[in-house]
Amino acid sequence: MKKKELKKLTKDQAIKNIDKMKKDLFNLRFQKINSQVTNTAKINETKKVIARLKTLLKGKLNA
Repeated sequence: MKKKELKKLTKDQAIKNIDKMKKDLFNLRFQKINSQVTNTAKINETKKVIARLKTLLKGKLNA
């Protein structure tokens, strides 16, 4: 997700996206263990998006 897309999200949408990304990360980790992952960079991308969403969410809570 791009930064512009993330800034347009509401709090509820950000929370839903965080939950979705955490599930995706969980599945990617299992695929990595079973050698089924084709793109290992996807794991790091997912972690970064989760961090961005959490940062955005914290900023919206303080504002």
